[in-house]
Amino acid sequence: MGAGGLWVRAAHTALSGALALGLFLHRTDLQKQEERGELLQPLIFVLLVLCSVLLYFKVSLMDPGFVKSEEEVEAGNSEEQRMVTPQVPSNIKMRRCGYCMVKQPMRARHCQLCQHCVRRYDHHCPWIENCVGEKNHPLFIAYLSVQLVVLLWGGHVAWSGLYFEQSWDWLQHNIFLLLSFLLIVIFTVVVLLLLISHLYLISCNTTTWEFMSHHRISYLRHSELENPFDQGVILNLWRFFCSSRLTAWENIYFQRNSEPV
Repeated sequence: MGAGGLWVRAAHTALSGALALGLFLHRTDLQKQEERGELLQPLIFVLLVLCSVLLYFKVSLMDPGFVKSEEEVEAGNSEEQRMVTPQVPSNIKMRRCGYCMVKQPMRARHCQLCQHCVRRYDHHCPWIENCVGEKNHPLFIAYLSVQLVVLLWGGHVAWSGLYFEQSWDWLQHNIFLLLSFLLIVIFTVVVLLLLISHLYLISCNTTTWEFMSHHRISYLRHSELENPFDQGVILNLWRFFCSSRLTAWENIYFQRNSEPV
């Protein structure tokens, strides 16, 4: 873990904790429920915040799908690994990455920040200081979903504690809650747009990188189909959320295109 990643993760944890704590220290619905002894909703809210932080660390620290070198593959060539790692037909030639020189499967891309090629590369997310790829993309969606629920609930709670008066005294006592509400609104809009865009791309079986750079990616530019990996919304969602195995995208690509690139 680099120093930059350490600071980003510490900032995320501190911000999540500070916002949650601030909602309990002001006269919000959560504080009133706590005072009345109605602890169910405050407890669920705390557990959701904790769940979002744990998901954040899991997504940011896990392997997003780094492509292994031939030596690493041979060294760990166990039966269990062969079941999980997709086998590319021997007649299909895989290109070598110009940076790390590994054999790069289709839909993989080299991330210069992570210094690795990533399978089904989506994007490098600066907020998690990690790539989003084939292995951690479903968990990234789960994190965004839980985070959105926390933000929507937190925004409602923060609003419940705000009563507006035109006085300096009121502003002094409510400045933290007001700033918290504004921050929550901004984060909610960002997370909502991010979640919607990712769910749309997943339903089409494309990635952020492929969507933004379609005209520059050889296997898309030379394909007879606009999106050679799209197998229909239901199958796309099933493959993304329910399949535990990595996919040999070359098999799907060459089945749907008459000529290889």
